[in-house]
Amino acid sequence: MSGSPPPRLVVFDMDGTLLDSLPDLAASADRLLKSYGLAGIAPEAVRAMIGDGVAALVRRLLADAGDDAKGIDMHEATARYLADYTPRAVELSRPFPGTLHALEQLRAAGWRMAVCTNKPVAAARRIVAALDLEDWFDAIGGGDSFPVRKPDPAHLLGTIGLAGGQAARAIMVGDHHNDVLAAEGAAVRSVFARWGYGRPEMEAGATVGADSMAELPHIAARLLPQ
Repeated sequence: MSGSPPPRLVVFDMDGTLLDSLPDLAASADRLLKSYGLAGIAPEAVRAMIGDGVAALVRRLLADAGDDAKGIDMHEATARYLADYTPRAVELSRPFPGTLHALEQLRAAGWRMAVCTNKPVAAARRIVAALDLEDWFDAIGGGDSFPVRKPDPAHLLGTIGLAGGQAARAIMVGDHHNDVLAAEGAAVRSVFARWGYGRPEMEAGATVGADSMAELPHIAARLLPQ
């Protein structure tokens, strides 16, 4: 007699998927540039720089600043950014509309949930706790939780393992090509979050796209009925 199947699991990216964190990320980016005597930057310019972790964001900020930023040490700038952003990460950031209702519906349907983000795991946990979301998630896999990070599928697979799930019974939800690539490499179904920060072409390769968080419980049930 066979036992019950492994639990169904939804794995969420954080920035641009669960959370509208652009206001805080952009505010810290603006303060960083101004701390070096450079011109500030508008939030919409920062939007396209998000998704590959803090170091990549800082590298793009300095590249965008041009010749005036040459000679700035990347490691020092990244540390300065983190020192500014970490204590202020939830001043303006909030879950996207419909997120809490979607989490409630998924939980009621028996889904487990996890977060897979390229943010450092300690920062991700602080943000989740500060927004009173920690009870929803069985695991958080940060950018430094494993030797690799998204788009490497081992980051997603490691997070699935932390949550007690299996790849065949999991769905990855994210707004960036890193999320789609990680899911493809892990043989995991994926939902592209069109409400997030990723460009439309990043949806290529996703199992399906969604226009809002409110659609997610229905889509998840369709992708993995039971």
